[in-house]
Amino acid sequence: MPDDIDQIASRAAAAAGPYAALDPAIRARALVAAADALNEHADELIELAMAETGLTRPRLTGELKRTAVQLKLFADVVADGSYLDVRVDDRDPDFAIGPRPELRRTQVPLGPVLNFAAGNFPFAFSVAGGDTAAALAAGCPVIVKAHPGHPELSRRTAAIVADALESAGLPADVLQLVEGQEAGAELLQHRLIKAGSFTGSTRAGRLLADLAAARPAPIPFFGELGSVNPVFVTPAAVAARGPAIASAFVTSVAGSAGQLCTKPGLVFVPVDHGLEAPVGASAADVAEHRLLDPRIAANYRDGRARILATPGVRVIAEGALRFDDDGQGWATPTIVAADLETVRSSAGLREECFGPLSILVEYPDDADLSGVVEELFEGNLTSTLQLADGESSDELRALVQTLATRAGRVIVNGWPTGVAVTPAMEHGGPWPATTSGGTSVGTAAISRFLRGVAYQDLPESLLPAPVRAANPWHVPQTRAAAGESTSWGSLANA
Repeated sequence: MPDDIDQIASRAAAAAGPYAALDPAIRARALVAAADALNEHADELIELAMAETGLTRPRLTGELKRTAVQLKLFADVVADGSYLDVRVDDRDPDFAIGPRPELRRTQVPLGPVLNFAAGNFPFAFSVAGGDTAAALAAGCPVIVKAHPGHPELSRRTAAIVADALESAGLPADVLQLVEGQEAGAELLQHRLIKAGSFTGSTRAGRLLADLAAARPAPIPFFGELGSVNPVFVTPAAVAARGPAIASAFVTSVAGSAGQLCTKPGLVFVPVDHGLEAPVGASAADVAEHRLLDPRIAANYRDGRARILATPGVRVIAEGALRFDDDGQGWATPTIVAADLETVRSSAGLREECFGPLSILVEYPDDADLSGVVEELFEGNLTSTLQLADGESSDELRALVQTLATRAGRVIVNGWPTGVAVTPAMEHGGPWPATTSGGTSVGTAAISRFLRGVAYQDLPESLLPAPVRAANPWHVPQTRAAAGESTSWGSLANA
């Protein structure tokens, strides 16, 4: 293993202990300082991002704001302290099943985290994005493997954020940056790295997850991978607001040239839906948008051609894809349709096509949509229902329950491409949406980088701060008092 890789890992490991022991108030203020620094350098960073990714200024402006807000959200999580889940069981000689010792449990940071940055969110899922924010909030040093699609932006962001963190009182090397596929793979297998995170393709994510699992000491690895985010539109919804659904659908598909993990890739509509004309009209109004890089554009070209050539697929909006002299691809939305049996028989139509393409899947009146979900889908980040006002039935309730077994977020009368940065958000799902349970957005994301430790009968002087009786960090502590066990079960009859 190259010396520089070993040195990077060693610096992160050296920072881990001091960082974990740091008063959470200091950690929280540092996260706010990092957010403020991003905002102060917004113009410079957005210009870099536009040049390297082809994404628009409004999109990047909103994304940078989201990234800063996410850091501040986690600052409040750290300051509150509830995420530590401190539990204290008093010593109890009369415990129901024999004398109980004193137990004090809390959550501790895993240690150095390797975060593989995403290409399609150069702020929100990159150097200072959600995985980095959650790991830093947990008390873990972070090494970010930069995405090759925006190297200059990654270097500048890392320098700005690392300086802000250190100036706010965090140990040096709490945030470091590496570049290159080989460096990322070597670090993931380094004995000092204790967890990994990734946002990207199913193929790359699976390779990395397998590396993490094959280590002599396997480590937790959270990968956010592929998702087609199915949408189910009822006949009543089409009748009530078909044109509005068509317009919002195209907007969701076309946003950022369809390069979003939450793009609706399959939209189930009733036979004779009559949406061809409004969908086609909406798609015709969308200006071409550059794809992120030549590799993404080439992959989209191949996926689009494969879908268009599938027997049973008909074109609603053909869209276009052109390449400039630098190999960059520029696209407008492609919308096609196929009946349910065609989609059943062609697994390729159910695979994610990363770019501005989506498929209308036409289902018959007697289709069992819950059965369709169970048959066709594994895990997705989202599933969506488009309903008429007041629409409800046993079949819809069953469908919601089934969708919840296949997705991390179930939506009604919205579109999945909006992911709110807020405490209750779940941005994850069963395989292949993610490699393991958990979320990469929302305050629950911090739990991916923590593990529980119980301290039994330790004197106060040897206990870590959050579980001490004196509670110097002023964090919430849940207590099980002596004698409680004799009344366990009573709440069931309350």
